[in-house]
Amino acid sequence: MTDIPLKKRVRGWMMFDWASQPYNTSLLTFVFGPYFAAVVAKQLMDGGLIESAAKAQAQSTWGWALTISGLLIAALAPVMGAVADSSGRRLPFIWVFSALYVVGACGVWLAAPNVMNIALVLGLFIIGLIGMEFATIFTNAMLPDLGPREEIGKLSGTGFSIGYVGGLVSLVLILCLLAENEQGKTLIGIQPILGLDPELREGTRSVGTFTALWYMIFMIPFFLWVREPGPHKPFPKNVVRKSFSDLKVTLSKLPKSPSLTAYLGSSMLYRDALNGMYTFGGVYAVLVLDWTVVDVGVFGILAIIAGAISAFLGGRADSRFGPKPVIVSCIVALMLAAIGIVSISKESIFGVMVSMEDVLGPFSTSDLAFYFCGCVVGAAGGTLQAASRTMLVLQANPERMTEAFGLYALAGKATSFLAPMLIAIVTTVSESQRIGVSPVIVLFLLGLILLLWVKPEGEDEEVWASAT
Repeated sequence: MTDIPLKKRVRGWMMFDWASQPYNTSLLTFVFGPYFAAVVAKQLMDGGLIESAAKAQAQSTWGWALTISGLLIAALAPVMGAVADSSGRRLPFIWVFSALYVVGACGVWLAAPNVMNIALVLGLFIIGLIGMEFATIFTNAMLPDLGPREEIGKLSGTGFSIGYVGGLVSLVLILCLLAENEQGKTLIGIQPILGLDPELREGTRSVGTFTALWYMIFMIPFFLWVREPGPHKPFPKNVVRKSFSDLKVTLSKLPKSPSLTAYLGSSMLYRDALNGMYTFGGVYAVLVLDWTVVDVGVFGILAIIAGAISAFLGGRADSRFGPKPVIVSCIVALMLAAIGIVSISKESIFGVMVSMEDVLGPFSTSDLAFYFCGCVVGAAGGTLQAASRTMLVLQANPERMTEAFGLYALAGKATSFLAPMLIAIVTTVSESQRIGVSPVIVLFLLGLILLLWVKPEGEDEEVWASAT
């Protein structure tokens, strides 16, 4: 083991969450995603498509981009995890996928209004998203090496909390200094800094470059302090073929570990539902409530604050009570929030007509209700992800941890098309974008049911002994 103190290695490991979170926060959810949907919808309307159809197609385009990235990650993640386990090395993979993160984030600059090449911009965005997801897989797999079993819940929760704070700080800077609304003003009423042209939405488009620079700067402590246990082993001959073979054996033995299998199935469903809420939340607010990118950003700030506090406290609850009750509580809260979101339109909440006039500053009753639901999603979502990471460590074979996180990624991405597809289908059938997000409620419920077969402390040692 390296001579770098454990506390410093832990701090370095946690810096990954701080460094990488802006891709989720600013690009995927609260700034670029809603901006992209609005630009695509406008292009389609300028081309003669009616407004409702244009907005539906813009939402569908965004959903298919996420589906493609999810399928690529699902196909490669378990194999890449097996390759890393075969060599005992993870840091080289984190370097490679960090480079993809940076390239993809910078590609957002090309998303100019009116002349945006949709395929090119989405292609680069997908590259960055794949880089972020794979770097996360290999970083997560280092968690068991950072402390005793009873401490990993606290470490995971603290890491997620730090990540949320990083996402919050970066989002505030972006909204105050870069991202402009349709009037060309940032959140604090100024034009974007550095002479960026608001007419060309250069402030919003520069968010990707900002995110890339943020990542490069704050990953420095990670690469300086984080080391892998044990001596480095050379990659074995035919490592990919061997990894496929090992993965095939692992999948064939999953039925012998029913708790792990049930957990992978459960997390597949509830994480797909959560990602559906994250990735369509900002788009929903823009297309249904007519919010601006800045409005969505403020919404994001509140959700992130709730998520940071909740992930920190949830990590303590995880260490004290175990991850399973924490996960169950979060899923129930998310189901209730999803039901609330489905009920909200500009004119009504739960079918009750409300005033469309501003009731608190510039916010209407529906705006405030959506803000509240967003805070619940942020709080429960952050805690759920942290506890889920801990739960996998408890469920997985200690000798095949990176592969397990690869399978975890596979479980999270194998049905990543499901939420967007169901949302598209239900939206088409109901002709309502509000009702269109209701499938996430069913996915949460199914995930909750599968948790009944998950052992809180994971498989017995005899199970793993018989599986090797």
